[in-house]
Amino acid sequence: MVTVVFGARGNVGRHVAGGLAELGVPARLTSRTPDADHVAADLEVPEALPAALEGASQVFLYAKPAGVDEFVTAARSAGVRHVVLLSSAAVVQPGADGNPIARAHRVVESALEESGLSWTFVRPGMFATNTRWWWTRVIKAGEAVRLPYPEALTAPVGERDMAALAVTALTERGHGHQAYTLYGPEALTLREQVEHIGTAIGSKIPVETVTPEQARADLGSTMPAMGVEAIMRAWEAGTEGVPETTALVGKLTGKPAQTFPEWAREHADDFRP
Repeated sequence: MVTVVFGARGNVGRHVAGGLAELGVPARLTSRTPDADHVAADLEVPEALPAALEGASQVFLYAKPAGVDEFVTAARSAGVRHVVLLSSAAVVQPGADGNPIARAHRVVESALEESGLSWTFVRPGMFATNTRWWWTRVIKAGEAVRLPYPEALTAPVGERDMAALAVTALTERGHGHQAYTLYGPEALTLREQVEHIGTAIGSKIPVETVTPEQARADLGSTMPAMGVEAIMRAWEAGTEGVPETTALVGKLTGKPAQTFPEWAREHADDFRP
């Protein structure tokens, strides 16, 4: 039996694929753009799902409401037993009902809860890799990172840790019908995160304080509006209290969680001019 990894070229999916390979677990890797190593699969192209899922016992899945009902139908027909879903901590945070990101992820979670399949939800908070969306261009250009709340605290979680938790849920017993909310191991200010990236690339990165309106415009140049508002809400919340951190990765995988300085060193080339 095989494990199907959706989005196997993605920030998290590629680490899930790598983790399964290290354990010798047979995997079928999927992508919207297939090649010799990836088969075609996309929730928005339901006619490709039966072939992608044929003979599969379990699946790693991204949350995408479009096509989830067709996915459930194809998964049940293929004999899939367990699905590990990369969801979002937004679904359990205050204001979830009014958060479009939370609502979208809950649509997929609900479909799996009602499917009759076994499932595990991995619900990460702020992605460390989001900093590449926000700051890569300006850092590469030698410009200041513009922040509305430089001292706002967040607890960014690395994509390796999301993947490690997913691999554990795919390869070990006891994770069926479990939802794991995952935050980073430490809370850092946005200014500190920029400083850690600067240390990783051997450069002092200036920080400029701007208004929330200016920050929205900056983020809007690289992110959809839904994402911009989610980020701005998270940053503003980080000025009002200390965000949650978790030791979940170490507890469930037996390996320590990746710190943000470690993440920054791993991704230093993404920020270098």
